[in-house]
Amino acid sequence: MSTIVGTNIEVTNLKYDSDTTSMIISNTGQVTIQGEGTATTNLQQGLAKAWVRYGTSTSTAINDSFNVSGVSDGGTGNTTISFSSNMGNSNFSVGAIAGQDERFVMFRSPATGSWNQTTTNTSSVGADAGRIGGNVFGDLA
Repeated sequence: MSTIVGTNIEVTNLKYDSDTTSMIISNTGQVTIQGEGTATTNLQQGLAKAWVRYGTSTSTAINDSFNVSGVSDGGTGNTTISFSSNMGNSNFSVGAIAGQDERFVMFRSPATGSWNQTTTNTSSVGADAGRIGGNVFGDLA
């Protein structure tokens, strides 16, 4: 096996055997990799920009996270999650789930520095829940 060691190596396409491109790096720094079959993934657009798992039935303490600086308790079933690094705009997407029976999470109030989510019970009444998770896809600032 050969090893190349260098600094500031300039490439456009990285190829593997049979001269097939496996990764493309554009002149703007966009990285596209070959996925399954003919599908490709743009690394900047295809990765979660933030995620968090937090909470017990009595606490909003963060269990683990990426690009999340804190979770604020805004009252029964209402939390605000703040980013460590802001999003570029408020048009990002959030997926969230509550790990407790009969709880529903609604994504609300997106802002470049945070998002709010409300957890409700089956009667649509605010209800605290344990083991809440959320992930964010969009553009960082």
